Amino acid sequence: MILVIIIIELVRPKPLNWHNSYTSFDKIPFGSYVLAEELPNFLGTDHFTKIPVHPFEFLSDSIYKQNSTYFFINDNIPIDLQLYTKLQQYLEDGNTVFASGKFFGNTLLDSLKIKTETSYALTEDVIHPVLFGAPKPKYLPHFKKKTYTTVFKSFDTLKTKALGYFKNEKAPLSQINFIKIKQGAGTLYLHTLPEAFSNYYMLTDNQNYAANCLSYTKNDFYYWDTYIKSGRKEVSSPLRFVLSQVSLRWAYYLFAIGLLLFVLFKGKREQRIIPIVTPLKNTSIEFTQTIGDLYLQHQDYSNIIHKKITYFLEKVRSDYYLDTSNLDATFITKLAHKSTNTTEKTEALIQLIKNYRQNPVNSEVALIKLNKAIEEFIA
Repeated sequence: MILVIIIIELVRPKPLNWHNSYTSFDKIPFGSYVLAEELPNFLGTDHFTKIPVHPFEFLSDSIYKQNSTYFFINDNIPIDLQLYTKLQQYLEDGNTVFASGKFFGNTLLDSLKIKTETSYALTEDVIHPVLFGAPKPKYLPHFKKKTYTTVFKSFDTLKTKALGYFKNEKAPLSQINFIKIKQGAGTLYLHTLPEAFSNYYMLTDNQNYAANCLSYTKNDFYYWDTYIKSGRKEVSSPLRFVLSQVSLRWAYYLFAIGLLLFVLFKGKREQRIIPIVTPLKNTSIEFTQTIGDLYLQHQDYSNIIHKKITYFLEKVRSDYYLDTSNLDATFITKLAHKSTNTTEKTEALIQLIKNYRQNPVNSEVALIKLNKAIEEFIA
C-alpha cells in the first residue's frame, strides 16, 4: 500500500498553483511571464530593464534615465513614506510611474487625498473594465476567476483624471478603477486590477485591455520592478544578509569548504591517544638499604664479611682480570701493580681477608675494619 501511494504521488499531475505571484519568471496563472516577455515588443524598445532591488534603493543609489517609466504590478504595493519621497522626486523630474495593485499604502493615498474601497469577497459576476475614450471593442474584457474588486471612492478632481471604470449600468462613476495624477512634470497612473496583467488573463483574449492601459506610458526607457512581488523568492535562512552580499557569500562558501577539508584530512591523519606509561622506578638503593638493615638487625657479621669479600674478589676479577682462586704472593704482586697500591698495603688486605675467611664467627669490629680496608684500597 505504501509503495502504491508513493507511485501515485509521483505520477499524478501537480495541482495548478493559483497563488498570486506577478513575477516575470513565474508561468503559473497569476504570474507575469507573458507580459514581461511581450512588453518590450509592445513598447517597441530595447531599453527595458528589470530592477531586482527595492525601489527606494534603486532610486537612491542609481542614476536613472530621464523620460522613463517605472512599472509596479502586484496585488499589494506598500509604498511607505521613504519610498513615496523618492517616487515624488522621480515624478517631478518628468518621469512616469505605473502602479497596478489592490492596495498602495496609506502614505500615498493620504498624501494624494485618495480613498479606496475593496470588496474582499471573490466576484460572483463577471467584471467588465472599460477605459474612457477608448474605441468600443468588439467584446468587453471579462474577469472573474480569483478576482475581487477595488475602486477609487474619492480623489482630488483638480489633479486627478479618471481613465477607466468597471462597467456598471447603475452607477458607472462609482466604479472608477484607473486614474491619472499629475505630479510635477511627471505622471502617476494608479490601476486596481493587476489580474489584467497576469498570464491567465493575458492568454484568455483580454490582452487588448492590458495593452490599452499600458499605452498611456510612452517613454524612452522602462523599468520593471521585480522586488515588490508576492511571488518573489526570498532567502529564509538566518544568513540571508551574508548570502545576499557577493563578497560575504564567497567568504562563507570558502570557510565551509575549508572546514570540510580540515575535518576530512584531520580526521584521517589524527593518531589515537597514546596512554602515558609510567617507567619502572629504580629501587636498587632502597632494596640494598633494606637488606643491610636486616643483616644489621640479626647481627650476622660473619655473613656480611663473607659477602663483602666475595664482592671485592668479583670486582678484582672484572676490573683487573686476575684469577682469585689462589691468593698467593704472585697474586698480591699483580694486584698491587694493577691497582697502583703498594705491595705492603695489598698484602695486608689479602691477609685480612684470609683471616676472616677462616674465622667461623666475626665481630662488628672486624666488619668495620674490613670495610675500611677495602674502601681505602679501592679509593
